[in-house]
Amino acid sequence: MSNKIVIIPTYNEKENIQKMLDTVLSVHSDLHVLVVDDNSPDGTGSIVEDNQKVHPQRLHLLKRTNKNGLGTAYIAGFRWCLEKHYEYICEMDCDFSHNPKDLAHLIEACEIQGADMCIGSRYVTGVNVVNWPMGRVLMSYYASAYVRIITGMKIRDTTAGFVCYTRKVLETIDLNKIRFKGYAFQIEMKFKAWRNKFKIVEVPIIFTDRTEGTSKMTKGIFKEAVFGVIEMKIKSLFSKP
Repeated sequence: MSNKIVIIPTYNEKENIQKMLDTVLSVHSDLHVLVVDDNSPDGTGSIVEDNQKVHPQRLHLLKRTNKNGLGTAYIAGFRWCLEKHYEYICEMDCDFSHNPKDLAHLIEACEIQGADMCIGSRYVTGVNVVNWPMGRVLMSYYASAYVRIITGMKIRDTTAGFVCYTRKVLETIDLNKIRFKGYAFQIEMKFKAWRNKFKIVEVPIIFTDRTEGTSKMTKGIFKEAVFGVIEMKIKSLFSKP
């Protein structure tokens, strides 16, 4: 059995899921996949189930009853992977904004080079983003800068959703106390790992905006990240990691 797995959360990703599964499973022969589907009404989960017949040992599906936020989907996936004794647990989007071929670099940083957590970073070597309007690029770039200022972390891409965790990181972080559900979840996980003094590295990736399907970003998610970071930092001053 492989000790490596990538979690892919889905909600209405029928345009992308088949190609994503074909790509990941063909490019990485020793990598398993866990799709966490939030009861997609477009039939995404059914497509995954059809693929499980072809890859029964490598492809797994965790079906949830409703859409309850990116953070809770990943936490459910983390718990599943820990129960199954995986050592290297990755996360990535289903829309090909993250190149599946880059998974190998994230895993290598942890498995070979000794990192506890590796981030596929858009900003560690400048700005590596394709097909985003300039306004969104600037918003994302300065959001990461804002998080660095508030938290003290040196991570360049604090909102990145392309990450490899070692098992010990996810076992150390109390997943019951992760409070953010949107993209701020990504910030909170990095902050918890940083406070616990894990070795965190960033490897450069090229982020390409989705061409199929619909973005899940909303104003509410952005607001959670902006104001939640301040609250998270203040609470950390009066609590243990």
